[in-house]
Amino acid sequence: MKIRVRSAPLYVPGFRFAGVACGIKASGKPDLALVVSDVPAVAAGVVTRNRVQAAPVQLVVPKLKRGRAQAVLINSGNANACTGAAGMKVARDACRQAAAALGIAEAAVLPCSTGKIGIVLPTGPMKRGIAAAVQALSADGWWRSARAIMTTDAFPKVAERRVRLGDTTVTVAGMAKGAGMIAPDMATLLVCVVTDARVAAPALRRLVRAAVATSFNAISVDGDCSTNDTVVMLANGVAGNRPFAVASADGRRFGLALRAVMEELAAMVVADGEGATKRARITVVGARTADQARRAARAIAESQLVKTALFGGDPNWGRMACAAGYAGVPLVPERLSVTIGGVPVLSRGVPATPAVVRRAAAVMRDPAFPITVDLATGGRGTATMTTSDLTSAYVRFNSAYST
Repeated sequence: MKIRVRSAPLYVPGFRFAGVACGIKASGKPDLALVVSDVPAVAAGVVTRNRVQAAPVQLVVPKLKRGRAQAVLINSGNANACTGAAGMKVARDACRQAAAALGIAEAAVLPCSTGKIGIVLPTGPMKRGIAAAVQALSADGWWRSARAIMTTDAFPKVAERRVRLGDTTVTVAGMAKGAGMIAPDMATLLVCVVTDARVAAPALRRLVRAAVATSFNAISVDGDCSTNDTVVMLANGVAGNRPFAVASADGRRFGLALRAVMEELAAMVVADGEGATKRARITVVGARTADQARRAARAIAESQLVKTALFGGDPNWGRMACAAGYAGVPLVPERLSVTIGGVPVLSRGVPATPAVVRRAAAVMRDPAFPITVDLATGGRGTATMTTSDLTSAYVRFNSAYST
């Protein structure tokens, strides 16, 4: 589902960006991005929980624990995953080259890769690309970076917010890539968020994790958790705002802005799901706990039968009830309720009339609509998951991905 993106100029004080084509992709399209802070920045991030982790993920984890970084190096077209010692060497050498060219420490370069699994990242193109990217760095290079990280994406994914902290206005901006292998914990997903706000490392970690929980860990396209998922954030502090606590008024305002950026990017990822034509925001209410609500929402969002019903515009509430039932959480079948776009297709265990079902089917012709499932336990637990439909185009694309 392609979204029209207006490439308005985007600047973040104290940051420069580059996106170049270096030959990793056979198509000749841009495939290497570099994001650099002019000064050392506070860093935080979250990576995939997949136990098979790509070389760049293995390198980035200890660097994020330091809480400081100055550059993010991202290549597309090659995941450099399951490549053993050779892949690790290429990733480490790339960080060293970028650091030397930028005059910063190797530990300050955060590597990310995305693309096909099982092929060692080619050394020659990487060397050429890093050299070219360093030369191309500019304050107005944001969109070139955003396009260089794309793989199967139909459009660049970018979001920005400005927020007032005390007497200072700061910018929060993010770019993401992702369209397939999308599931919580996390998705085939690379995200780089930058801000000129001054944020302490412990606060940034808390804020990033909280924003990821409601955005990239609350979406699913196909239920596959990738080897390369990485969300990184740099806060360089050049805005000079007063330091804030997470629970303070400024902390809450900044947290809301960060959450808005990540949730907008996550919604774009689902909209761009490979072959997707529909997007549904599934909310589960009436669970005993929020965790139980999340488990039920995920089961519904990742059900292939639900997803094919979304594609066909079929208000088949039975599939949603079935998925909730095998999620392993308490519910009351006789009192379950399901609404689609505000239309009640199941009310406290009673199915809707054919006329009401037709109204729900009409809602499902829209490209995006909400679904609410009430587990009726009397609890207040609630959770939301955004998912896409499963289409014949997705099957065609992924059945021929390697060939």
